[in-house]
Amino acid sequence: MKRTQILDALNASAPCDDIRICGWVRTRRDAKGFSFLELNDGSCLTNIQVIVDEETDAYRSVGEATTGASVDIRGQLVESPGKGQKWEVRAATMTLLGKADPETFPLQKKRHSDEYLRTIAHLRPRTNKFGAAFRIRAEASYAVHSFFRENGFFNVHTPILTGSDCEGAGEMFRVTTLPAVGASAPAEGSVFDGDFFGKECSLTVSGQLEAEIMAQSLGKVYTFGPTFRAENSNTPRHAAEFWMVEPEMAFADLEDDMQLAEDMVKYVISHVMKHCAADLDLFCKFVDKELSARLENILAHPFARVSYTEAIEILKASGRKFEYPAEWGADLQTEHERYLAEEHFKKPVAVYDYPKEIKAFYMRLNDNGKTVAAMDLLVPRIGELVGGSQREERLDVLEARIKELGQNPDDYWWYLELRKFGTAPHAGFGMGFERLLMLLTGIGNIRDVIPFPRTPRHLEF
Repeated sequence: MKRTQILDALNASAPCDDIRICGWVRTRRDAKGFSFLELNDGSCLTNIQVIVDEETDAYRSVGEATTGASVDIRGQLVESPGKGQKWEVRAATMTLLGKADPETFPLQKKRHSDEYLRTIAHLRPRTNKFGAAFRIRAEASYAVHSFFRENGFFNVHTPILTGSDCEGAGEMFRVTTLPAVGASAPAEGSVFDGDFFGKECSLTVSGQLEAEIMAQSLGKVYTFGPTFRAENSNTPRHAAEFWMVEPEMAFADLEDDMQLAEDMVKYVISHVMKHCAADLDLFCKFVDKELSARLENILAHPFARVSYTEAIEILKASGRKFEYPAEWGADLQTEHERYLAEEHFKKPVAVYDYPKEIKAFYMRLNDNGKTVAAMDLLVPRIGELVGGSQREERLDVLEARIKELGQNPDDYWWYLELRKFGTAPHAGFGMGFERLLMLLTGIGNIRDVIPFPRTPRHLEF
């Protein structure tokens, strides 16, 4: 008999004389003559109650149906006399699929700290909080794809293995087939001559440059995949492996870029609020009591826009004593970003036209020669959510910028050729998907919105 998901059973329109459900036991309460099981299969936040009467075959297995055990139950879906639930299952038969020793199963308590649950990432999705977080992650991912499809973008798959450094920071993981020890450079040439690709290979920090290639042919594209940075950072906002949403648009400028970022963020938030209401409600009640009002505020108002120069002036005039003083020419710190979004504008704000010295080579140089057409979208509680720019389409300016930042133009010959053959204005951005999930859920640590976090000294799974 086909299994019915608990989500579908709870939303049934009528009783059913023969239903089969499977799941993990959350709790079991024994009374005289019968037992109550709370069962969850991950399809939704809510458990379904199962009544196991001592006169049924199912009762013979009920003693082993301890918290964490998995069971297969057949019976009747009937109206529940209890409050807060429409349906319950009266079990006829129960098969124990997998035992869980009550002495050693680690999820016996109602509440565990996030720090402890990170040590058992193989089991934490069974908790209410993390089950809800990862269902929201799945729905938000679907919403990203839906948004771009509805707006005429093509999904492209950019490489994970790369021979170029998009960001120019050098914080990349090396990929090699060379032995861990004993590799030495030949008398002539490079040590990498004997490697798989014959040159140095790394895990990508961004799919942007390759997405630009596709945008110069398909017009509007996006890539959504894993990226990697070997940055020894232990902040709540950073991980070594994370997912990036990166659209690129031909025939677009910085204004188009900022509007696209605003539209996408609002679309995903609206979609998740509609389709994950019960899961979001958990976070509104138990994680961040201001979450609902914050998300509604984001949807209700246009995002603010301010130049970097104006932002520095706002920060200086704030009277706030920042740990890092706000000075023109310095990058904005998280404390600056959050002040602008949370206290000054009280909503998301796009800061644009940054000093060229603190931005990457591919960002379009403005006419003043001092700033580039870059933008960062700052949101409450997170700080930077999106970073993007109008890309430099002028060959001579691009070559000069690559050299100015100490990089080798030969490493980007293919990128430069895009400016030789039909160059066109274009723009794009990158959004850290996990940071969006932190905004959606109120979760304060990136390690808790990705199933298997990769951070310094943590590679368990």
